[in-house]
Amino acid sequence: MRRLFYKGLLADTIEITGSDAHHLMHVMRAKAGQEVIVVDDSGQVGRMEMTAFREDAVTMQLKERLAADTESPLELVLAQCLLKADKMDYVVQKAVELGVTEIVPVKSHNCVVRYDAKKAAARQSRWQKIAEEAAKQCGRTALTEVAPITDLSALLQASAKDEQTEIVFCYENEDETTVKSCLQAARGKRLILLVGPEGGFTLDEAENVQSAGGKAVTLGPRILRAETAAVAAITVAQYENGDLGA
Repeated sequence: MRRLFYKGLLADTIEITGSDAHHLMHVMRAKAGQEVIVVDDSGQVGRMEMTAFREDAVTMQLKERLAADTESPLELVLAQCLLKADKMDYVVQKAVELGVTEIVPVKSHNCVVRYDAKKAAARQSRWQKIAEEAAKQCGRTALTEVAPITDLSALLQASAKDEQTEIVFCYENEDETTVKSCLQAARGKRLILLVGPEGGFTLDEAENVQSAGGKAVTLGPRILRAETAAVAAITVAQYENGDLGA
């Protein structure tokens, strides 16, 4: 059953507008009596029946409230250094499926792609749409926010001010501390996984991350592609401190 996210709180009767209404009416050719799953801003889930259609809105009636929380207990942020377009799209989609709370695209020295302000805004919008579609597909009860592209230094500065945030970064030159052991020792309520671009981190960047309190970890003896490293790191984090394998 199709899942929608509603900007508001569930009520006996609601209206769906915007792109979701357009998709229901003009792509799915929905008809009165058909049902969808709706998730509101507070994470409440309901089975809704479509009852009426206007040019720009679909009216729905609540049939049943559902107990269907699918969110991880771990507040997990993926700070992914910019990758080539198709790889970044892939990482965003898989991160949402694996339960990430927020995705922060990061500019670092070895990033191959460079965006001006207009293209950066367009990319953020694209990644947000990918995140929303992934959330609908995999049954999330909260949307993953894709933040604006930020500099690595700005990310570190903001994180250093939050005592409840811990940064774990996957670093190809680290060969002792495993991501598993680091996560098992983590005490912060919010975890940022920092993954580098195709060219990895520079020595200066690695030193800056560690100076900001970040902990360098290895994902194993093999060198992983950046997009593989992101998925692997998220999976380990959700297994150790989240909901995978529970």
